[in-house]
Amino acid sequence: MDQDQNGSALNRRNLLKGASLAGAAALGTQVAAEPPAAKPAATAKTDGAGPNAIAGGDYMVDVLKSLKLDYIVANPGSSFRGLHESLLNYGGNRAPEFITCMHEESSVAMAHGYAKTTGRPLCFLAHSTVGLQHASMALYNAWCDRVPVIGVLGNIMNAAARRPGIEWYHTAQDPCAMVRDYTKWDDQPNSLQHFGESLVRAYKIAMTPPMGPTIVVADGELQEMHMKDVKGDLHLPRLALPQPPQAEDSALRDAAKLLAKAERPIIYADRMARTPEGMTLLVQLAETLGCPVVDMGGRMNFPNNHPLSQNERGGQLLRQADVILALEVADLWGMTHEFIDNEEQTVQSKIRAGAKIISISSTELYLKSNYQDFQRYAEPDYPMAGDAQASLPSLIEFCKREIDDGARGRISKRAEDHAAAKAKAYEATRNNAAVAWNASPVSTARLAAEIWSVIKDEDWALVSNDALSGWARRLWTFNRHYRYIGGAGGGGVGYCLPASVGAALAHRGTGRIAINLQADGDMMYAPGALWTAVHHKVPLLTIMHNNRAYHQEIMHVLRMANRRDRDPSTSHIGTTIDNPYIDYATLAKSMGMYAEGPISDPAQVGKAIRRALEVVKQGSPALVDIVTQPR
Repeated sequence: MDQDQNGSALNRRNLLKGASLAGAAALGTQVAAEPPAAKPAATAKTDGAGPNAIAGGDYMVDVLKSLKLDYIVANPGSSFRGLHESLLNYGGNRAPEFITCMHEESSVAMAHGYAKTTGRPLCFLAHSTVGLQHASMALYNAWCDRVPVIGVLGNIMNAAARRPGIEWYHTAQDPCAMVRDYTKWDDQPNSLQHFGESLVRAYKIAMTPPMGPTIVVADGELQEMHMKDVKGDLHLPRLALPQPPQAEDSALRDAAKLLAKAERPIIYADRMARTPEGMTLLVQLAETLGCPVVDMGGRMNFPNNHPLSQNERGGQLLRQADVILALEVADLWGMTHEFIDNEEQTVQSKIRAGAKIISISSTELYLKSNYQDFQRYAEPDYPMAGDAQASLPSLIEFCKREIDDGARGRISKRAEDHAAAKAKAYEATRNNAAVAWNASPVSTARLAAEIWSVIKDEDWALVSNDALSGWARRLWTFNRHYRYIGGAGGGGVGYCLPASVGAALAHRGTGRIAINLQADGDMMYAPGALWTAVHHKVPLLTIMHNNRAYHQEIMHVLRMANRRDRDPSTSHIGTTIDNPYIDYATLAKSMGMYAEGPISDPAQVGKAIRRALEVVKQGSPALVDIVTQPR
């Protein structure tokens, strides 16, 4: 690529040249790409404890191995010392391999990112009450995001067996009570056989849509007991996962009739595509109907370079739509209503009168009452309780049966119109990205464009949320399921870095470049995850969006000051990260990571990212600290 006068690998003129939109035929092999292959797991006996088992913790390791878990992520704790030692010496520290974390919240967030990348859970260990308290925020994120995470919690129920002092402070009669409102299931077994059955049950429950975190308590006495003291034979329970629940066929037929006859249908997809197959199915449905798709970003649902991808025009098309299909939409009310945050808190509908809403969501199958993550009550005309991905094959078939010759002509014309509008909207996006191109600090659009110029010919995956005000998802080509895994779910700060390390761990060995767009405030909640990435040689390219503030909170304070007619100039107090500024490159270097920055000259950004990329290609993590515009 041409160098501009400042030596940048990307200039404004090249950005504005535009890029061709791939047709549907070019997407067939791309969207069906499989997730990274699982690391081979060690073989466990299927009839009971291994022949060399001498302690209860050894049997627990056999159960973990039977579940083919690749890794155990944990900050060490005395309440699971028996299991810890068994993992290392009886289990050989392989399948699962012990990954050392600096904080329990990071452990769970790593498992969260890994599960969304592979479709399989990791197991985290937590040290009794205090460890679970630390892990609680990350568990809440996983709960809100409907992600399978499995926890094993150390505890010592027998008061006579607790050592004096700390073990009393760190023990509870019902330790899982503190997180029960945002976990799917938990148990506190009182025998080794009970533990084995509960852990397999926890895996099964976590993996059944709607997915979610589960926890099993590993009592200290069970971990440390000698196998000769076990009464009766131990059995390793067999895991058999149920098929995801599908929406009822008659309801899907009714939906197909509406969609086939619609003049202006639209599809909104949020947490729909659990696997690459989900993305392939959504492409088939959209092409069958000539229907525009808005990918809301809870998962990687639809290729953004497909002509029917209409993220840029979603609001306009929603207002025009006569039939709306919502697939695993976390906030259906928010999708169909505009909430204006003024003193009156004005609400306006985003849809036209008479528009029909079809909703397919597994969330309907499992709700709790205390934490209100299920959002405001929505009123779809055709609500279906079932997993959307599992329901799509039947819906596609029913739609094909309902489409007659007259409908085919309408569908073909509609698809052509959307393709033309897509190209026009994408060019407008690129023009908008060029605004403030040479600004310092660096604009978020320029940063996203510079990163793209470096990685566009690589096999890459964005393993964090798009922290650059959405510019990455607007300017990059997301055409494979593993390209994006969505955000934190519950919006808990501190998710991004450890979740990215967990996702990058899943991509390790595939040749893919795992990329983390890292917000500065989020980084400081869990900076120890940098050490974990270095120590375990997890190749991850981290680009700092260093705007030196909790900028969203600045805007909230400004809104309140303006509403109350008070001084807005005080909004920086308690919201900015300055005096001193944090040097994230030096922070990363202190943990053994290659790092550059802070960089505020946009002409230097591309070259720094290229140098960091070479480090990542060699198998190590790297960080580039970019000082950016607020948004």
